[in-house]
Amino acid sequence: MSTPTIRKITASDPLAASADVVAENIAKLKALFPELVTEGEKGVSVNVDVLKQLVGDGTLTDAEEKFGLNWHGKRQARQLALTPSTGTLRPCPEESVDWDTTQNIFIEGDNLEVLKLLQKSYAGQVKLIYIDPPYNTGKDFVYPDDFSDGIGNYLARTGQVDSEGLKKSSNTESSGRFHTSWLSMILPRVRLARSLLKPDGAIFVSCDEAEHPRLRSLMDDVFGEENFVADFVWAAGRKNDSRLVSISHEYIVCYARDSGYLKAAEIEWRQRKKGLEDIYSQYDRLKRQHGNDYAAMTAALKAWFKDLPDSHPARAHKHYSHVDHRGIYFPDNISWPGGGGPKYEVLHPRTRRPVAVPSRGWMTSDPKKMQAWIADERVHFGEDESAVPCIKSYLKDREYQAPYSVFYQDGRAATKRLRELMGTDCFDFPKDELVLQELVGMMTGEGDIVMDFFAGSGTTGHSVMLQNREDGKQRRFILVQLPEPLDPEHAEQAEAAAFCDKLRKPRNIATLTKERLRRAGRAVVDGRLGAVDVGYRTFRLDYSCLRLWNSAKSVTTDRLEASVEHIEPGRTSSDLLNELLLKRGLDLCVPIETKTIAGKVVHSVGAGSLIACLDAAIARENGEALALGIAKWHTELNPAGETAVVFRDDAFADDVVKTNVVAILVQRGFDEGRIRSL
Repeated sequence: MSTPTIRKITASDPLAASADVVAENIAKLKALFPELVTEGEKGVSVNVDVLKQLVGDGTLTDAEEKFGLNWHGKRQARQLALTPSTGTLRPCPEESVDWDTTQNIFIEGDNLEVLKLLQKSYAGQVKLIYIDPPYNTGKDFVYPDDFSDGIGNYLARTGQVDSEGLKKSSNTESSGRFHTSWLSMILPRVRLARSLLKPDGAIFVSCDEAEHPRLRSLMDDVFGEENFVADFVWAAGRKNDSRLVSISHEYIVCYARDSGYLKAAEIEWRQRKKGLEDIYSQYDRLKRQHGNDYAAMTAALKAWFKDLPDSHPARAHKHYSHVDHRGIYFPDNISWPGGGGPKYEVLHPRTRRPVAVPSRGWMTSDPKKMQAWIADERVHFGEDESAVPCIKSYLKDREYQAPYSVFYQDGRAATKRLRELMGTDCFDFPKDELVLQELVGMMTGEGDIVMDFFAGSGTTGHSVMLQNREDGKQRRFILVQLPEPLDPEHAEQAEAAAFCDKLRKPRNIATLTKERLRRAGRAVVDGRLGAVDVGYRTFRLDYSCLRLWNSAKSVTTDRLEASVEHIEPGRTSSDLLNELLLKRGLDLCVPIETKTIAGKVVHSVGAGSLIACLDAAIARENGEALALGIAKWHTELNPAGETAVVFRDDAFADDVVKTNVVAILVQRGFDEGRIRSL
């Protein structure tokens, strides 16, 4: 019988990297067309000539022009999305709200690297993605030209490493890169975002007219033209800053992950009509005033609608101006759709004479059904038989409608509300949380994840809290924001920088985002009953906890000595545990139980799917007790599937202790291949 061993997870181990998108794509091709994929000395390759034959094209050459959006650097930008990340997300409980109970996540770091790291845990899990990427204004880009090391760029921008040589692109129109720089920044991010969406998910991207045509082409390329849903046009108010045309709108471009899936599943998006609460309030007042005098209530309700200003949202529903014992209704069409319907005699309930028949015939072919509607007082008759009757359509049954692609929302209102919330002007032109709440409400429900990887002022997180409060659902959000520095000497950033100083927090955008979420959460639950998750777990992008040997650098004694310890200095057990969650594809908010066994802290993740002991100094005297205690706890947990067990490789006093621990666990039923060390 062979001696049990622990497989060590190194920095080059596949478990220590984000999802390998290229390998997954090749595997999918191989599953569909095995003859496409060949293996040789240089690894796996795809035979392009065979692919052309399979699609019935024997004449196409690589040099032939193709329809689509192209720019210099597109190939490199696409490759960025395919390059795995070896970074990690370090937990920051001290910068979080309700760490132990919340299901919401805030991540501080370069969103390109973060999106890569989230692939294993959240692929196919996100229902709605909303992003408001930086508009292409011609100013310097936050994201530098060199995308090859996103984590290094992030650390350089936040002052953690030397920024010498870090070049930001001047994105003026005269540079010849006005559009290409922006497109190269967006492309890899939306490619990665697509794989996070559920089959019934969708992405919404805000933009202005400057890049709208190119954004549409890029999204067609990534999502497929057939998955385009709509351009929402947001009229935010008139501007007087143009000599020719006052541009008073912006776009929210929407693409479905799979429009065919939405159609097959008969999924509908619905928004609650605006102004309903005002109508219902007026109805309650009239009810108290007139009792059961429905004619008087109807007359008063019509007068109320007439006096409303044109801009009032309730005025759009002025046709709901009749009242009976069931509530507010409007007399709807009772005729057969398309014409050619049945025509039979219906008597007026008062005159007892046949009423006028609709030219298209009655909407039901069954006279008995019509009589049942009349008996139930669901048919609206005129004063006499000369008028065609109508079917009563009640407001309470028609509160929701398909969202309109064009809507008006004063852009100044959101700025005013955010100023009141923060006590100062921290953000220029923040997105409106009420508009985003409409998007969240119309297509998400219980347990759905809403994501925004250009979080900015945190509007998306605020909108999720508001919608959860309104309908009692438990949606979650994942927000990502680059800690873009704020310059107190810059006129447009001075007030925001001073706000950070007052908080005694770093001067960057992420600080403002987290503070906005804190204050918005307090406002959402203020004076209200019911559980609304207004917390968030904060994580920060950093290098992996596992050191990676760089073979490009020369071998020195100092480097060799530094590499003896393969865990980055200063990393805690919590850092290691959360990196394990990412690498194993587990939710960052997965339930974790902790127990002390034989003097060592042991974590059970996901009801026992992963057991981790990341403490050091496992000696001979407590190694056996630790293994037996883990086995006993595992039996109590009784997980549904197989359990993985992970230790720190340097935690064992010697190889004898390590071997004994593994042998005991194997004897107790653990799979030796699932016992690993870091």
